[in-house]
Amino acid sequence: MKIFKIIIISLVLFLVIFCSYFLISGYNLYKSVLKETPLDVKINEIKSKSDYTKIEDVSPYFKDAIVAVEDHRFYTHDGVDLISTVKAIFTNVKNRSYVTGGSSITQQLAKNMYFTQEKKMVRKIAEMFMAYNLEKNLSKNEILELYINTIYYGSGYYSISSASKGYFNKLPIELNLDEASLLAGIPNAPSVYSLDVNPNLAYERQKHVISAMKEYNYITNEEYKSIIEK
Repeated sequence: MKIFKIIIISLVLFLVIFCSYFLISGYNLYKSVLKETPLDVKINEIKSKSDYTKIEDVSPYFKDAIVAVEDHRFYTHDGVDLISTVKAIFTNVKNRSYVTGGSSITQQLAKNMYFTQEKKMVRKIAEMFMAYNLEKNLSKNEILELYINTIYYGSGYYSISSASKGYFNKLPIELNLDEASLLAGIPNAPSVYSLDVNPNLAYERQKHVISAMKEYNYITNEEYKSIIEK
Protein backbone atom coordinates (compact mmCIF):
# COMPACT_ATOMS: atom_id res chain seq x y z
CA MET A 1 0.00 0.00 0.00
CA LYS A 2 2.86 2.36 0.85
CA ILE A 3 4.56 1.54 -2.43
CA PHE A 4 1.33 2.36 -4.31
CA LYS A 5 1.10 5.75 -2.56
CA ILE A 6 4.72 6.48 -3.38
CA ILE A 7 4.08 5.67 -7.03
CA ILE A 8 1.01 7.94 -7.15
CA ILE A 9 2.85 10.81 -5.43
CA SER A 10 5.79 10.36 -7.79
CA LEU A 11 3.50 10.46 -10.81
CA VAL A 12 1.75 13.60 -9.55
CA LEU A 13 5.10 15.29 -8.90
CA PHE A 14 6.30 14.31 -12.36
CA LEU A 15 3.17 15.78 -13.98
CA VAL A 16 3.53 19.01 -11.98
CA ILE A 17 7.16 19.37 -12.99
CA PHE A 18 6.38 18.41 -16.58
CA CYS A 19 3.53 20.93 -16.90
CA SER A 20 5.46 23.64 -15.06
CA TYR A 21 8.38 23.25 -17.45
CA PHE A 22 6.21 23.80 -20.52
CA LEU A 23 4.24 26.64 -18.94
CA ILE A 24 7.39 28.49 -17.92
CA SER A 25 9.10 27.81 -21.25
CA GLY A 26 6.03 28.96 -23.15
CA TYR A 27 5.70 32.10 -21.08
CA ASN A 28 9.39 32.91 -21.55
CA LEU A 29 9.05 32.49 -25.31
CA TYR A 30 5.99 34.75 -25.29
CA LYS A 31 7.82 37.47 -23.33
CA SER A 32 10.90 37.11 -25.52
CA VAL A 33 9.13 37.71 -28.86
CA LEU A 34 7.06 40.52 -27.36
CA LYS A 35 10.21 42.21 -26.09
CA GLU A 36 11.81 41.90 -29.50
CA THR A 37 8.78 43.38 -31.28
CA PRO A 38 6.13 45.06 -29.09
CA LEU A 39 2.48 44.43 -30.00
CA ASP A 40 1.78 47.96 -31.24
CA VAL A 41 4.82 47.83 -33.52
CA LYS A 42 3.77 44.48 -34.98
CA ILE A 43 0.21 45.70 -35.58
CA ASN A 44 1.46 48.85 -37.32
CA GLU A 45 3.68 46.71 -39.56
CA ILE A 46 0.67 44.69 -40.68
CA LYS A 47 -1.59 47.69 -41.16
CA SER A 48 1.05 49.52 -43.20
CA LYS A 49 0.87 46.95 -46.01
CA SER A 50 -0.55 48.31 -49.24
CA ASP A 51 -3.25 45.63 -49.51
CA TYR A 52 -4.45 45.85 -45.91
CA THR A 53 -8.25 45.92 -45.76
CA LYS A 54 -10.36 47.32 -42.93
CA ILE A 55 -13.11 45.14 -41.51
CA GLU A 56 -15.88 47.43 -42.73
CA ASP A 57 -14.59 46.96 -46.29
CA VAL A 58 -15.08 43.19 -46.18
CA SER A 59 -18.25 41.34 -47.16
CA PRO A 60 -20.37 40.36 -44.13
CA TYR A 61 -20.73 36.95 -45.78
CA PHE A 62 -17.00 36.39 -45.59
CA LYS A 63 -16.71 37.55 -41.97
CA ASP A 64 -19.53 35.23 -40.96
CA ALA A 65 -18.11 32.35 -42.97
CA ILE A 66 -14.61 32.55 -41.50
CA VAL A 67 -15.95 32.75 -37.93
CA ALA A 68 -18.41 29.89 -38.47
CA VAL A 69 -15.84 27.50 -39.89
CA GLU A 70 -12.73 28.49 -37.93
CA ASP A 71 -13.96 29.52 -34.48
CA HIS A 72 -17.71 29.64 -33.93
CA ARG A 73 -17.26 30.68 -30.26
CA PHE A 74 -14.98 33.56 -31.29
CA TYR A 75 -17.23 36.27 -29.87
CA THR A 76 -17.65 34.59 -26.48
CA HIS A 77 -14.22 33.26 -25.49
CA ASP A 78 -11.25 35.24 -24.11
CA GLY A 79 -8.70 34.18 -26.69
CA VAL A 80 -8.55 30.44 -26.08
CA ASP A 81 -11.54 28.18 -26.71
CA LEU A 82 -11.12 25.67 -23.88
CA ILE A 83 -13.80 23.36 -25.30
CA SER A 84 -12.02 23.09 -28.66
CA THR A 85 -8.66 22.73 -26.93
CA VAL A 86 -9.83 19.81 -24.79
CA LYS A 87 -11.42 18.13 -27.82
CA ALA A 88 -8.16 18.57 -29.74
CA ILE A 89 -6.15 16.99 -26.92
CA PHE A 90 -8.40 13.92 -26.88
CA THR A 91 -8.25 13.67 -30.68
CA ASN A 92 -4.46 13.86 -30.70
CA VAL A 93 -4.14 11.30 -27.91
CA LYS A 94 -6.57 8.98 -29.68
CA ASN A 95 -4.63 9.23 -32.96
CA ARG A 96 -1.24 9.21 -31.21
CA SER A 97 -0.15 12.16 -33.31
CA TYR A 98 -0.70 15.90 -33.68
CA VAL A 99 -3.87 15.90 -35.77
CA THR A 100 -5.45 19.17 -34.67
CA GLY A 101 -4.56 22.08 -32.42
CA GLY A 102 -8.02 23.42 -31.64
CA SER A 103 -6.71 26.94 -32.10
CA SER A 104 -9.07 29.89 -31.89
CA ILE A 105 -8.93 32.73 -34.42
CA THR A 106 -7.04 34.78 -31.82
CA GLN A 107 -4.48 32.00 -31.33
CA GLN A 108 -4.04 31.68 -35.09
CA LEU A 109 -3.48 35.41 -35.31
CA ALA A 110 -0.90 35.20 -32.51
CA LYS A 111 0.90 32.43 -34.43
CA ASN A 112 0.84 34.38 -37.70
CA MET A 113 2.16 37.50 -36.02
CA TYR A 114 4.91 36.07 -33.84
CA PHE A 115 5.53 32.35 -34.11
CA THR A 116 6.47 29.62 -36.56
CA GLN A 117 4.17 26.91 -37.88
CA GLU A 118 5.98 24.24 -35.84
CA LYS A 119 3.63 21.96 -33.93
CA LYS A 120 5.49 22.13 -30.62
CA MET A 121 4.05 22.33 -27.11
CA VAL A 122 6.19 25.30 -25.99
CA ARG A 123 5.17 27.31 -29.05
CA LYS A 124 1.52 26.37 -28.47
CA ILE A 125 1.61 27.65 -24.89
CA ALA A 126 3.38 30.86 -25.94
CA GLU A 127 0.65 31.30 -28.52
CA MET A 128 -1.99 31.04 -25.79
CA PHE A 129 -0.31 33.73 -23.69
CA MET A 130 -0.15 35.96 -26.77
CA ALA A 131 -3.83 35.28 -27.54
CA TYR A 132 -4.86 36.49 -24.08
CA ASN A 133 -2.71 39.58 -24.60
CA LEU A 134 -4.37 40.31 -27.92
CA GLU A 135 -7.84 39.95 -26.40
CA LYS A 136 -6.87 42.29 -23.57
CA ASN A 137 -5.68 45.03 -25.92
CA LEU A 138 -7.91 44.70 -28.97
CA SER A 139 -11.60 44.43 -29.74
CA LYS A 140 -13.02 41.35 -31.47
CA ASN A 141 -13.42 43.29 -34.71
CA GLU A 142 -9.80 44.45 -34.56
CA ILE A 143 -8.63 40.87 -34.03
CA LEU A 144 -10.77 39.57 -36.89
CA GLU A 145 -9.54 42.38 -39.14
CA LEU A 146 -5.89 41.53 -38.46
CA TYR A 147 -6.60 37.83 -38.87
CA ILE A 148 -8.14 38.03 -42.33
CA ASN A 149 -5.22 40.21 -43.43
CA THR A 150 -2.55 37.75 -42.28
CA ILE A 151 -3.81 34.26 -43.16
CA TYR A 152 -2.71 32.45 -46.31
CA TYR A 153 -5.32 31.82 -48.99
CA GLY A 154 -3.18 29.74 -51.35
CA SER A 155 -1.76 30.63 -54.77
CA GLY A 156 0.51 33.30 -53.26
CA TYR A 157 -2.33 35.31 -51.69
CA TYR A 158 -1.57 36.45 -48.15
CA SER A 159 -4.44 38.86 -47.52
CA ILE A 160 -8.19 39.02 -48.05
CA SER A 161 -7.68 41.75 -50.64
CA SER A 162 -5.17 39.85 -52.79
CA ALA A 163 -7.21 36.63 -52.54
CA SER A 164 -10.50 38.32 -53.44
CA LYS A 165 -8.97 40.10 -56.41
CA GLY A 166 -6.86 37.12 -57.48
CA TYR A 167 -9.58 34.49 -57.39
CA PHE A 168 -12.67 36.53 -58.25
CA ASN A 169 -11.42 39.88 -59.59
CA LYS A 170 -13.50 41.58 -56.90
CA LEU A 171 -12.94 43.82 -53.91
CA PRO A 172 -13.50 42.06 -50.55
CA ILE A 173 -16.69 44.02 -49.94
CA GLU A 174 -18.16 42.71 -53.21
CA LEU A 175 -17.94 39.00 -52.37
CA ASN A 176 -21.28 37.21 -52.50
CA LEU A 177 -22.20 34.19 -50.36
CA ASP A 178 -20.92 31.68 -52.91
CA GLU A 179 -17.54 33.39 -53.27
CA ALA A 180 -17.19 34.19 -49.59
CA SER A 181 -17.86 30.62 -48.45
CA LEU A 182 -15.43 29.27 -51.05
CA LEU A 183 -12.70 31.65 -49.92
CA ALA A 184 -13.29 31.04 -46.22
CA GLY A 185 -12.61 27.34 -46.66
CA ILE A 186 -9.15 27.71 -48.17
CA PRO A 187 -7.02 28.83 -45.15
CA ASN A 188 -7.60 25.49 -43.39
CA ALA A 189 -5.22 23.87 -45.90
CA PRO A 190 -4.22 26.39 -48.60
CA SER A 191 -2.11 24.02 -50.67
CA VAL A 192 -5.00 21.55 -50.78
CA TYR A 193 -8.00 23.84 -51.21
CA SER A 194 -6.55 26.52 -53.51
CA LEU A 195 -9.01 27.21 -56.30
CA ASP A 196 -6.13 27.28 -58.79
CA VAL A 197 -4.85 23.86 -57.70
CA ASN A 198 -7.79 21.72 -56.56
CA PRO A 199 -11.10 23.40 -57.42
CA ASN A 200 -13.09 20.21 -56.78
CA LEU A 201 -11.66 19.87 -53.27
CA ALA A 202 -12.29 23.58 -52.72
CA TYR A 203 -15.97 23.06 -53.54
CA GLU A 204 -16.14 20.10 -51.18
CA ARG A 205 -14.64 22.24 -48.44
CA GLN A 206 -17.19 24.96 -49.26
CA LYS A 207 -19.98 22.54 -48.33
CA HIS A 208 -18.44 22.24 -44.87
CA VAL A 209 -18.25 26.03 -44.56
CA ILE A 210 -21.81 26.62 -45.68
CA SER A 211 -23.07 23.88 -43.32
CA ALA A 212 -21.28 25.60 -40.43
CA MET A 213 -22.84 28.92 -41.40
CA LYS A 214 -26.29 27.35 -41.34
CA GLU A 215 -25.63 25.50 -38.06
CA TYR A 216 -24.62 28.71 -36.29
CA ASN A 217 -27.46 30.75 -37.82
CA TYR A 218 -25.45 33.00 -40.11
CA ILE A 219 -27.56 32.15 -43.14
CA THR A 220 -31.10 31.04 -43.87
CA ASN A 221 -32.10 27.60 -45.07
CA GLU A 222 -32.79 29.07 -48.52
CA GLU A 223 -29.28 30.55 -48.70
CA TYR A 224 -27.84 27.22 -47.59
CA LYS A 225 -29.73 25.36 -50.32
CA SER A 226 -28.66 27.87 -52.97
CA ILE A 227 -25.04 26.82 -52.44
CA ILE A 228 -25.44 23.12 -51.65
CA GLU A 229 -27.75 22.49 -54.61
CA LYS A 230 -25.92 24.58 -57.20
